[in-house]
Amino acid sequence: MKRLLLLNGPNINMLGQREKQIYGSFTLKDIEHDVQQTIQPYGYELDSFQSNSEGELIDRLHAANGQYEGIIFNPAAYTHTSIALHDAIKAIDTPVIEVHISNVHERESFRHQSITASACIGQIVGFGKKSYLLAALAFVK
Repeated sequence: MKRLLLLNGPNINMLGQREKQIYGSFTLKDIEHDVQQTIQPYGYELDSFQSNSEGELIDRLHAANGQYEGIIFNPAAYTHTSIALHDAIKAIDTPVIEVHISNVHERESFRHQSITASACIGQIVGFGKKSYLLAALAFVK
């Protein structure tokens, strides 16, 4: 069976509790469930991993190399700061799509620049939890 990895960075574990006006009331479990339901009819399975630690995310990217058809990745705040995550994405052959729940281009100016996006095959922002579903469909279709 084909597999996708859903990878989430810092504070995504707090969805449903933090800044609901920006991130909504859904949880990470809700996203995981919805992505799994979206890809299952196409014969895909989903593995999920979330960490608040940059090093753990890098290790997971390295371990994922060649094990998945694709990686749906929300680097969260590391999007704007992590050259190390950019380099980890570039170091693997598995394609990565960067996703964000909010439209980062409508927010604080420091969120307008993504260090990780140029290492990815695409970026989807601003569609709430549907950002993840759009990325999943991009891989399965």
